[in-house]
Amino acid sequence: MKIILLQDEKKLGKKGDIIEVSEGYARNYVLPKKIGVEANAKNMNDLKLHKANEERIAKEQQDAAEALAAVLETKQVIVKIKAGEGGRAFGSVSTKEIATACKEQHDLDIDKKKIQLPENLKNFGSYEVNIKLHPQVMAKLTVKVVES
Repeated sequence: MKIILLQDEKKLGKKGDIIEVSEGYARNYVLPKKIGVEANAKNMNDLKLHKANEERIAKEQQDAAEALAAVLETKQVIVKIKAGEGGRAFGSVSTKEIATACKEQHDLDIDKKKIQLPENLKNFGSYEVNIKLHPQVMAKLTVKVVES
């Protein structure tokens, strides 16, 4: 019997996969636990429409990420940190501080978890910071660290 999986199942497959199982296994385990549905014409069509909708949504998200990346490439964020004797900085700049500064200066919401620092920003100067907006989209943001 052919089954369309509704969720990831460790020994059977991933969500949306069409698998072949015995009728008894399907009737007694897969169907009652709502792990999958029978692969008839209606369910196959629903699966096809669902996959097309997911692809459309994924494409829209990627396009939005590319547009945001184009905006970020032109922006520069200034982060102020305290300095001690001899112009040495106290501490370093964190991703949270960069995300907050980006929100305040340019009104752009960036998740701090998506910001990838090349190294700890402990010195004053200008740095290129990578931001992973989407699995296929990376943006570069210029962060300028200055003394407050």
